Amino acid sequence: MTHAFETNQWVPHPVELVFAFFANPANLPHLMPPWQRTRIESSRIQAPPARPMAADPELRFQSIAAGMGSEMTISFRPIIAVPLRQRWLARITEFVWFDHFEDVQVRGPFAHWRHRHATKRETRNGQLGTLVMDEVEYELPLGIWGEVAHRAIVRGQMLETFAYRQRRLIEILPTVERQAIRKHRKE
Repeated sequence: MTHAFETNQWVPHPVELVFAFFANPANLPHLMPPWQRTRIESSRIQAPPARPMAADPELRFQSIAAGMGSEMTISFRPIIAVPLRQRWLARITEFVWFDHFEDVQVRGPFAHWRHRHATKRETRNGQLGTLVMDEVEYELPLGIWGEVAHRAIVRGQMLETFAYRQRRLIEILPTVERQAIRKHRKE
């Protein structure tokens, strides 16, 4: 059975910064719950199309971005307090600067996984920021047993993982923005 999961979060930071942060695979472990001990085991990064040049020089963030065709193997602990590690090979299948990128599972714990990371410039209460949107479509293996696991464990872990990610994003982005602006001003 196919399941869908969606979440949205508005952050008071420019879309150029937010998208660049998500497009850099090195940032993924910082957004995962600590108990999962997520790490990148290997990566094969394909360059994305040329980054559009922002009119404002302070919005010209330079960072690594995983373009279409990039592949990353990550490992993590799928169950709290159990030292078993799960490996996951993901491939970027779509990439449009400052709009979205999409990854799919090539090998891993799901029968099917597609995650669309989207961003949109949005003003709230007079402040320009970014709406971060996630759309996940997934299926579990093992038929009826997979559905039992979904109800008992997986759905709750998805909610917890994305809630944690949203809290961390609020903590991390101000520092990322200050560092990017400082670096730009030094150049």
